[in-house]
Amino acid sequence: MTSTARTYTSRRANIVNALAEKLKTINGSGAMLSDVENNVFPFLKFWDEVEEFPAIHLNAGSETREYQGGGYKDRFLAVTVRCYVNEENAQDALNALMEDVETVIEENSDLQYFDAQNNAFNVQQITVIGIDTDEGVLEPLGVGELTVEVRY
Repeated sequence: MTSTARTYTSRRANIVNALAEKLKTINGSGAMLSDVENNVFPFLKFWDEVEEFPAIHLNAGSETREYQGGGYKDRFLAVTVRCYVNEENAQDALNALMEDVETVIEENSDLQYFDAQNNAFNVQQITVIGIDTDEGVLEPLGVGELTVEVRY
C-alpha cells in the first residue's frame, strides 16, 4: 500500500500536536525564563482543573479557507494557547511564560507537522493575533491567553 498526501484536508490536531511539542522546549535553560517541559498539553483545561503549574494547554478553534486561483486554497486555523501559573508574583511569572511562548512561536513560524499518512508538511506562517491575561484577579494564580493564527 502506498501513502498519498491528501492535499486539502484539515490538519487541526496534527498542527496543535506539533506546536505542543515545540512548546515543550520551554525548559528554563538558555533564553527560556520558565520551565513547562513536562506540562504542555494539546487540549484545553480551565484554571480550576489544572493541578500542576506552570502549564500550557492548547486548543484548536475555528478554521477558515481562502480560495485562490488554480484550485489552490489557504487554510487559517485559530489556536488558543492558555498559560497557567501559581506563584507569589503571578503576573511576573505569567508574563515570563507568555514571553517564552511567543519566542517559541516566532522561532517556529514555519512549523513542521505530519498528516495521518505520516507525510511531512510545513505551515506557511504562525501569527500571534492577541494576548490577554487575568490582570492579577486570581492571585496567586495567573491565567494568560495567546490567540494564534496558523496559515497552512
